[in-house]
Amino acid sequence: MKNIVAKAQKLVNEYVESESLRKHLKAVGFSMKWYAERFGEDVDRWFACGLLHDFDYEKFSENHPYKGAEILEKEGFDREFIDAVLGHASYTGVERKTLMAKTLFAVDELSGFVIAVALVRPSKLIGDVKVKSVKKKMKDKAFARQVNRYEIKQGAEELGIPLEEHIQNVITALATNAKDLGFEG
Repeated sequence: MKNIVAKAQKLVNEYVESESLRKHLKAVGFSMKWYAERFGEDVDRWFACGLLHDFDYEKFSENHPYKGAEILEKEGFDREFIDAVLGHASYTGVERKTLMAKTLFAVDELSGFVIAVALVRPSKLIGDVKVKSVKKKMKDKAFARQVNRYEIKQGAEELGIPLEEHIQNVITALATNAKDLGFEG
């Protein structure tokens, strides 16, 4: 697919108004991009998948991610890409068969959680977040309560990467792209 990132950004611009959702989509995109580089996969494709995993949420929350999958199909995205988007939501029952699908599931909740941890630090810098801090906050059920801790652990397991290493990978991915995420450092 020609210029998949531009196509993904066009859909985000069309369907997403919330700045916080746009930041989440970018964060997941950057985590996907980092892993694509590590695994030797198509960086643009994986970044686009991260950008589009929740693009339908704001307008079609009651039918997410099914409506998004329908739109992606009409836009010419392939089945593997669409299944990765569907599979990031456990309730769809879509099996995560590919490395891209497993990675999307693994970075979705964790990307948002790492940013939440950064925001409560005095510096508010993603680069200052430590794995130990993330794990401690994971035990605090009142902190970022909407984040599913079980799915963070399950995602690392599905990738076959120890949780601590996976957390560090996501911190690194987000810190590398902090300026693009709206963080100064």
